[in-house]
Amino acid sequence: ASAVIRRYLDLGNPLNATALNAIGSHYICLLNMAELKEIDPSSLKMVSLNPSACSQMTKDILYTTAKSAFSGQPFPAYYNLIEPYLGGAPGVDLKALSKDNVNMNITTFVNLRKDSLMSLTPPEVQGLLGMYLPELKNWQRKSPVWEWIQRQKQSELNKLQIGLTGGTQEGYINIVTPKFQTPSSASLGPVATILHLLPALLITFLMMSVLS
Repeated sequence: ASAVIRRYLDLGNPLNATALNAIGSHYICLLNMAELKEIDPSSLKMVSLNPSACSQMTKDILYTTAKSAFSGQPFPAYYNLIEPYLGGAPGVDLKALSKDNVNMNITTFVNLRKDSLMSLTPPEVQGLLGMYLPELKNWQRKSPVWEWIQRQKQSELNKLQIGLTGGTQEGYINIVTPKFQTPSSASLGPVATILHLLPALLITFLMMSVLS
């Protein structure tokens, strides 16, 4: 498949809708960065791809193209079209989606870009998952949900009312490192005197050692 795609592109053929349909979701992962960036939003709009099995680089590039392709669509049509590409969505876009009652299924959620998922607050996760929020409990001890839980305050997780545990407990005592005052010029007097006499004391010590 890789050889066929390379041959097709080497002959100067475009990555239009016909080519993308032929390549399909599985083989789209074989395209490199430069080739992925050649895909026009208008072409992507006419195909149905799911790059969830691809590298993060592929997901990121295709998400950007898909966002441009479907941005003119109203909700919920926009979400249904962009959902397969959300594995490349930055946190800021997910935060925006959380306000639109998209009811993201748990499979899509756990396959989000990890840094994007970690940036979400419990209310934003609730906004994304909607009616699927209770399913988050089944992922409580699994990655990446467990890592996300550990970053949250337990009091905020409790507000979700689905029994999530493992968040940061409040009420810890902060240990403050004591700050020492800078010695005043007056207190430096004896120190300066000792430093001034040190050479003479050292010579006396050496002489006594030799004579003994």
